[in-house]
Amino acid sequence: MGSLNDFDLPINDNISSNVNNPMDPEEFRRQGHMMIDFIADYYKNIEKYPVLSQVEPGYLKKRLPKSAPYYPESIETILNDVQDHIVPGITHWQSPNYYAYFPSSGSIAGFLGEMLATGFNVVGFNWMSSPAATELESIVMDWLGDMLRLPKSFLFSGNGGGVLQGTTCEAILCTLVAARDRTLNKIGKDNIGKLSVYCSDQTHCAFKKAAQIAGINMNNFRVIPTTLSSSFSMSPELLRKTIVADLEAGLVPTFLLATVGTTSTTAVDPLGPLCNVAKDYGMWVHVDAAYAGSVCICPEFRHFIDGVEGANSFSFNAHKWFFTTLDCCCLWVRDPAALTKSLTTDPEYLKNKATESKQVVDYKDWQIALSRRFRSLKLWLVLRSYGVEKLRGFLRSHVKMAKMFEGFLVADDRFEIVVPRNFATVCFRLSPSAISTKPVLYEINGTRRSSGGAEKALTVNEINAKLMDSINGSGRIYMTHSVVDGIFLLRFAVGASLTEESHVVTAWKVVKEHADAILSRYNTCEFGPGQ
Repeated sequence: MGSLNDFDLPINDNISSNVNNPMDPEEFRRQGHMMIDFIADYYKNIEKYPVLSQVEPGYLKKRLPKSAPYYPESIETILNDVQDHIVPGITHWQSPNYYAYFPSSGSIAGFLGEMLATGFNVVGFNWMSSPAATELESIVMDWLGDMLRLPKSFLFSGNGGGVLQGTTCEAILCTLVAARDRTLNKIGKDNIGKLSVYCSDQTHCAFKKAAQIAGINMNNFRVIPTTLSSSFSMSPELLRKTIVADLEAGLVPTFLLATVGTTSTTAVDPLGPLCNVAKDYGMWVHVDAAYAGSVCICPEFRHFIDGVEGANSFSFNAHKWFFTTLDCCCLWVRDPAALTKSLTTDPEYLKNKATESKQVVDYKDWQIALSRRFRSLKLWLVLRSYGVEKLRGFLRSHVKMAKMFEGFLVADDRFEIVVPRNFATVCFRLSPSAISTKPVLYEINGTRRSSGGAEKALTVNEINAKLMDSINGSGRIYMTHSVVDGIFLLRFAVGASLTEESHVVTAWKVVKEHADAILSRYNTCEFGPGQ
């Protein structure tokens, strides 16, 4: 890879290049074929790579030049560098052995839809800027709402409506701003310091960030505690008590965030009872189903969003577990005017007859940014390429594989399921009964000593943390963790598009092998303080 420094300035401006037009159709065709081949080979060989990148911080700076090349470089050279330098630094989210966080599932249809949207490269901020971009989005959001059996009031066909945001973080912020302004229009903008908002201790951190951005006093950010005994579901009774106390303190309850499929354990908040509480106090309820919303297109899982009819807004991420590439968050609102009142901009240079006719949707007024991508194309391709039946089949297969892994754990009495599995994520750990409580022995200068006094035996949490680090360090599979109610648990999230039952069997073997090694070392006193 060439670079420009102080000593290789150009002698003249006659620089040759194999591409004089950056959008030359034939050159695009040639390079595009090469890129497709490169990506297809990547997927073909993806299992050869360690799932979790094994590089050290700062690795790439050591490999690349200090400045950009002055002269053009060929796509062949660039792709070689991608293979040699970029791929080693990738954590392979599309690997069939990826079980971390939540899935970022892809598909041929999602990928091609992204290509098509990128190829058109339209900026669909209002209807006039590309009518197809706006109208397809409205149609696709009604299609998907029907698949989820959302109430008619959430659909364009029922005076509600849907919009594609980038992420759930944006969806939460937009709905919170709408709720904030709705309340302030009643009590006066100077009273913003009185607004209070509510969530559980399992709610995604995006809500707190959104509240900070929206100007909510952080002293009025209420977190309702949950417990293992209730599977970390939010208590409507405790919510009501908290609201009543806030009212007595002069606060104005404004917004409740309920979750279907929390990040740590995929817990489900009781939507119906929570919405009933919120309704009593005139609060906005947003339902965050970022992960689990996808599977609710299956009739047997639809009950998890029962009660959504009492909410003001609902969202899920098609880029998580719906085979649509990042980014694509689906947000529905019962009252689109509440969003547009807070988010509308109307400069002279955007005025047009279509907008003034009030017969079109201008999606710029449904989001934070002005510019927006043609995201509906990839969602449209996914829905058309696979259909409802096949999409349900994909989702059910992941749940089936999660059940299989859960069965392996249940059959081995050294492990325990920490919380009941709701979807395709299994939360587990090495059980306390499998771990000796005797003090750890360790060696210093050849002398075996007991970890008495200030030292103590490794805790159950520490042993499980070592187990996860050992598994991930092998590169064979990748999982992540959480800590709930003081319990360190491992999360096994099935959802990568390439994962098959054979991969889950292999994953269990990896977990067993590393558990055997960890317990063997622990019980033979090989762990010492600080190890």
